Amino acid sequence: MPTYRAYYLILCFVIIPICISCKNNTSSSSTESSPDIVSSPTPTIKTASPEDKKKAASLRETGLNYRQKGQIQKAINSLEESVKFDPQNLSGLVVLGWTYHLNQQGDRATETLQNALKLDNNHVPALNALGIVYLVNNNLDKAVETHNKAINLKSDNEIAHYNLSLAYHRLQQSEQAAIHGKQATELEPNNPHPWVALALVYQQKNDLELAKKTYKKAINLDSRYRQIDFLSHLEQAGFSQEQIKETKNLLRNL
Repeated sequence: MPTYRAYYLILCFVIIPICISCKNNTSSSSTESSPDIVSSPTPTIKTASPEDKKKAASLRETGLNYRQKGQIQKAINSLEESVKFDPQNLSGLVVLGWTYHLNQQGDRATETLQNALKLDNNHVPALNALGIVYLVNNNLDKAVETHNKAINLKSDNEIAHYNLSLAYHRLQQSEQAAIHGKQATELEPNNPHPWVALALVYQQKNDLELAKKTYKKAINLDSRYRQIDFLSHLEQAGFSQEQIKETKNLLRNL
């Protein structure tokens, strides 16, 4: 069965280890009461040694192998150990955060991905992953904010455009949804997911003929989109249950 990238394309950004070293924050808080009181220095994040980085990379690879086999808890255990050895490795944090998300641990996923962004708040893979976590957990305002930032950093970001089309559709902002939906189909024309999402937007705009025409493009790419039961998999592509229901209604009326 073919695998489409619209939702899980984020994996392409995170499987390659990236070692990032950030400057330690050495600023200390000011003291207003007595000059004799010396404020404590801000705790520094551990800087991994070359040996620690090597161990972390090995554990990360092990975790990814477990995840590929569907052994999510073993994957998490290995990835958590990897982050302990190299806590400033952005790839390690994004991989762990995404794996928490796959295991439906939304709070941990959010915290871990936010930690990655504390190291580099312009890290597009972390923004993409966090935006998806927000979307799936129906935190739509945060999803929109996060994905828009990702697009500002990388305008041809198909992940962000696709997920914004879904988020704006849920927010009943069909014009914005259409803008990002069209962009997603241009960036990933061979992926059915953006076409289905865009078809929903046209249906929301009461342009039923264009909605049907757009949905048929998804069918041309994958004939299984003719099957009502097959559409349940769209939950894994970021669709809400209501959006899946609307997609099924659209298919019935083709």
